[in-house]
Amino acid sequence: MSATLSRRIGLFQAIAINMSQMCGIGPFVTIPLMVAAFGGPQAIIGWLAGAVLALVDGLVWAELGASLPGSGGSYVYLREAFQYRTGRLMPFLFVWTAMLFIPLIMSTGVVGFVQYLAYLWPHMTKPQGDLVGLAMIVLVTLLLWRRVERIAKLATVMWGVMLAAVGAVLLASYTHFSPSRAFTWPAHAVDLTHGHFWLGFAAGLTIGIYDYLGYNTTAYLGAEIRNPGRVMPRSIIYSIVGIMVIYLLLQIGVLGALDWHQMLDPNSIASTSVASAVLQATWGKSAADVVTVLILVTAFASVLTGLLGGSRVPYDAARDGVFFRSYSRLHRKHEFPTLGLLTMGVVTAIGFLIGRHTDLNTLINLLTTVMVIVQAFAQVLAVTVLRKRQPDLRRPYTMWRYPLPSLVAALGWVVIYGYADRNAPGYHPIEWSLAWVAAGGAAFALWSRFERIWPFGPKEIREEFRNADVESELPVGA
Repeated sequence: MSATLSRRIGLFQAIAINMSQMCGIGPFVTIPLMVAAFGGPQAIIGWLAGAVLALVDGLVWAELGASLPGSGGSYVYLREAFQYRTGRLMPFLFVWTAMLFIPLIMSTGVVGFVQYLAYLWPHMTKPQGDLVGLAMIVLVTLLLWRRVERIAKLATVMWGVMLAAVGAVLLASYTHFSPSRAFTWPAHAVDLTHGHFWLGFAAGLTIGIYDYLGYNTTAYLGAEIRNPGRVMPRSIIYSIVGIMVIYLLLQIGVLGALDWHQMLDPNSIASTSVASAVLQATWGKSAADVVTVLILVTAFASVLTGLLGGSRVPYDAARDGVFFRSYSRLHRKHEFPTLGLLTMGVVTAIGFLIGRHTDLNTLINLLTTVMVIVQAFAQVLAVTVLRKRQPDLRRPYTMWRYPLPSLVAALGWVVIYGYADRNAPGYHPIEWSLAWVAAGGAAFALWSRFERIWPFGPKEIREEFRNADVESELPVGA
């Protein structure tokens, strides 16, 4: 009998996993990028826009995750929704793209880790930074080589470190806060008739949603969540609201503690290590060193939790015969997907090296465009398709004011995708994303012919969750 995943993660641990992934190194390295996108302290608009998109998209994830609590997140949702017309195509394409965009997200965390380490190690060379980042990825992989409940406890501890790092930066910022620095906007900062504003808004929305990504981490662990109908939506919504408050306070506090022009100066530490710059300017170098260490731990925690969830994505697909079957094997002793973890680790290393030799903004735009097509757009459609195809599916949570949140989410993703080439000139993220999806389509055609499934065989309809009662697997009061 093959090993199966066990439901061991509760609400508090689920929120910790999501928030550790969301608030990793992201805001500490993207605040200068956000200020550059808007050209001033009106960058707060980008954080608000990102929060709105995260909330409405989070409601999509909440409904799907509560009603379809399987390992792999989007893979399960797309498999259930699109099996009626395109067989296994959509879940295959999702896994194909997820094996790229999830580790690319993690690679930005490693880039940020090395970037902040340079504050403590100012004479670090480029090759030394590359080696440090690769060593970090190896260490994360080794730490994930264990049972999930032990990792959940580790994530909870690191979540506490993240809160300490953010708290220190907030305290330093608001004890030396200047309202004029934070709220004095340049003339015509919000000129809705000017194309420059909308270009900055699109860039800011992309950066903002990148910083919020991670609210869906527990959805990838759906088969390991206790009482998923209750825990899943709460872990998503609570983590988004919590991080939104943290980000807004952090952005306003930093803008009030530092002159925003410093963040645009490539020779200033504020352009690469803005949190360290705030601590140094307010409490001195020693305090800045301590908080920088906490930020490094936070970055490490975000990569750890991200690869934890991402390594589960190909597992369910492979077990169901929708991806390479070797990804369905679990570790005999610790019960985690071994090949999924190793593959994600390798791609993270490649993405890290790419990010180190281009720039963080380009890497963010590359990963978001790949993600948008097969995950974001497809999941918005999946909610509607499942409501029509499986009206009697058990839905412990339903989207508030359906379908308005899903429509707003779709509009936000259209803006991000449509402006991607302009936000990363010369790297053509839209073209690369289309090429990757096209390659996935070709791979599916070859694979489906070999497996003799649709379109080269009969279409299989399997409504796995329609009559299932996941809660009944647990004792009353679990």
